[in-house]
Amino acid sequence: MGKVVMYSSVSVDGFVADDNDQPGPLFDWLLSGDVPLDESDELKVSQASYDYTRPYWNRIGATVVGRHVFDLTDGWGGKPPGGVDHVVVVTHRPEPEGWNPEAPYHFVDGVEAAVAKAQKLAGDRMVEVAAGDVGGQVLAAGLVDEVRMDVVPVVFGSGKRYFGSVRAQHLLEDPDVVIQGNRVLHLCYRVRR
Repeated sequence: MGKVVMYSSVSVDGFVADDNDQPGPLFDWLLSGDVPLDESDELKVSQASYDYTRPYWNRIGATVVGRHVFDLTDGWGGKPPGGVDHVVVVTHRPEPEGWNPEAPYHFVDGVEAAVAKAQKLAGDRMVEVAAGDVGGQVLAAGLVDEVRMDVVPVVFGSGKRYFGSVRAQHLLEDPDVVIQGNRVLHLCYRVRR
């Protein structure tokens, strides 16, 4: 089985969205360079960000998100973001009415079941867990191997926290990746067991 990685872009004060669920400038780094990150030619980053991000994206076999993110993005129109093969949605509700059953989305009740489903779908590839409430629950359950952050130079002051509502202390190892890109600092920590 591949690693389980909690990931998101984050403000320097630890938020993945503002109080209105808006990311503000958190994804501006994806437009701050001249190296295309994907086939769309819309995302262009610095060479340093490309060298870090593209191999990471290539290793993702499944992404776990909460129903809130799924609803906010309208399920990315049934096409997983970043070319990911599968999206596992943690929810207590059924899939939306009229949802395409052929879309590579799986609706699962509970974070443990969602991670297990994502690992099965991903095989030996990585499982990415979106930071926020679901990511915090997966971390609290002891299922996260690595924490990745794209730290953006902005202070939100309040909003949706990177680690959600985690209340207990969780130790991470020293960062094994620290890469500066344009308008972003890429960090990667292994979770101490």
